[in-house]
This record gives sequence, C-alpha cells and structure tokens, in this order.
Amino acid sequence: MDLTKRQTLQGIAAAAAVVLLAAAQPTIARDAVQPGKPAPEFAVKDASGKTVTLQSFKGKVVVLEWTNQDCPYVRKHYGTGNMQALQKEATADGVVWLTISSSAPGQQGHVTELEAEKLTADRKAHPTAFLLDPSGTVGRAYGATVTPHMFVIDKAGVIAYMGGIDDKPTTNAADVKEARNFVREALRALAAGEPVKTASARPYGCSIKYSAEPRS
Repeated sequence: MDLTKRQTLQGIAAAAAVVLLAAAQPTIARDAVQPGKPAPEFAVKDASGKTVTLQSFKGKVVVLEWTNQDCPYVRKHYGTGNMQALQKEATADGVVWLTISSSAPGQQGHVTELEAEKLTADRKAHPTAFLLDPSGTVGRAYGATVTPHMFVIDKAGVIAYMGGIDDKPTTNAADVKEARNFVREALRALAAGEPVKTASARPYGCSIKYSAEPRS
C-alpha cells in the first residue's frame, strides 16, 4: 500500500473514531445519573432572576420537579392538589423544592419569568424556586425526559430517587388517591435516616420539548 493511500485510510479511521466518541458522550452522561451517584451541579436563573446553584443547598434534601403546565399528566397532579400538597409537606420539613421548566422558547411548556411567577400563584404551588432552563442544559444533564420527571437528592448531594412521581402512569385524577407516591416515600425514608427502598421507577408524562442541541 502506498504512503498516500495509507495516510488517507488513517485519516478516515481517525475521523470515525472522533464521531463515535462524540456519539457516546451523551449516553455516558445519562448513564452517570443514577441513584447512589452525585447529582449533576447546575447554575440557572429562577423566576425572580436570581442564579440558583445546587451547591448552595449542600446539607439539605432537594427535590427537582420538571413541569409543563399544558401537559395532562402535570395537570392531573396540580388539578387534584396532589403536587401542591407534596410541595408544602416537603418544604415544611426543610426540603428544598425546585420546579424546573426545560421547554424551549416557542414550545409547549415554555414560560418567561413573569409567566412562571403567575403560574406558581395560579396553581397555588409551594416550590422553593421555579427554575427556567430554556436551553435544556439542566434537563439534559439529568436525563430528564418527561413532565413530571422527579429527582430526590440527599443531604450529601447524592441522588436518592429518580423517576415518576408515583406508580399510576395515567391522566386519571381518580388514580391519585390510590397511588403509591415514590417521592413522598423517599423523603420520609431520608428524614428517618433509612435507605430509600424504591430508588428509581419508570418516569411517565409528556415528553420535554427541548431546544435543538448545539452543533459542533
């Protein structure tokens, strides 16, 4: 094989390796987010314009709740008062509750700062803060796929629970009363210093309308 042809083949192989590596990166990031692993750090603005970081809540239990006010699964939990009751119960116990919108501008679920504040008031919600993630950076870091997708982070900054809010993946409001609420169970276990029995469950809801990922 002559030198020119060998160099061409080597160049193609190197390019292919770079493509494969790039393709593998998102999978590696998602796989890293799992119970027992450190929760990804973030810095994002809330509805008041203040930058919120996960690091600032070190030593506290944190709940992340991905939301989309137009999603029927989200409406099920807010329409019945289920989500608000859980938020109020958690924050009364010193838990930090962060509601997050990762919908891209122009997509279902996207809200501005003023809209997020109005939504919180209209829903009579009780989050510690409403975070705006229109770029989808935080959502992608956690591998959040639907609304409501829930994460519970313990005082050491480790993911204690991730998945659906409960075991009733329907839009039927009547199912709320009979549901096994995994988030409540996780919070109670952490408060009692006990292991979280169900550390993950299948998330259900409406797919998050992310912005297009930036091209390299």
